[in-house]
Amino acid sequence: MKLTVGQLADATGMTVRNIRNHQSRGLLPPPAVEARTGYYGEVHLERLRLIQEMQADGYNLEAIRRLLSGSELRRVATMPVEAPAVLTAEELAERFGGHDPTALAEAERLGVLLPLGDGRFEAPSPALLRAAEEAVAGGIGLHAALRVVADVRASCETMARAFVGVFERELLGGDADPVAAVQALRPVAAHTVAALFDQAIAAEAARALSEPARP
Repeated sequence: MKLTVGQLADATGMTVRNIRNHQSRGLLPPPAVEARTGYYGEVHLERLRLIQEMQADGYNLEAIRRLLSGSELRRVATMPVEAPAVLTAEELAERFGGHDPTALAEAERLGVLLPLGDGRFEAPSPALLRAAEEAVAGGIGLHAALRVVADVRASCETMARAFVGVFERELLGGDADPVAAVQALRPVAAHTVAALFDQAIAAEAARALSEPARP
């Protein structure tokens, strides 16, 4: 792919002036020059789209510059903890005691399963799928397990915003290496949430067991 600055502007919906401004700020690598003409490629196109996404998330250009200056920061921040798994509809039916189209649709809506076509599904988090399987094996209905996933996901998103907010306030504007900060943040957040959840579920279980049984 070889694009002039005008073609790159058309492809991204930006102005040539904005592209040159991004380049002067160090947000965009320089083009390859051939016969006094600068040509941009896929790397430049992806970088501009990433900048647009980050601006839509509320980052200003200086914050974006600091984030992008840390090599592979975006990759580190969004890298999944575990590799996804691919399963067929038959394998899912075997693991969950039969084919349930309604439950399958709900799992897709929640992102627990992603349809790939040809009766295959990707599980972005095999651990979450195993947890649902264990819940069903323990006597909890699949629909009830999926409802819990939906409820807990909303709480997890709130907790994630809290941790990322700390990252932005305490680390992003300082001298800390953003990549190292993100790498350190994820396990700290996971351990904190696990410890607090263990306390909360113990207290909630004690409360439920101390109440009179409902008729």
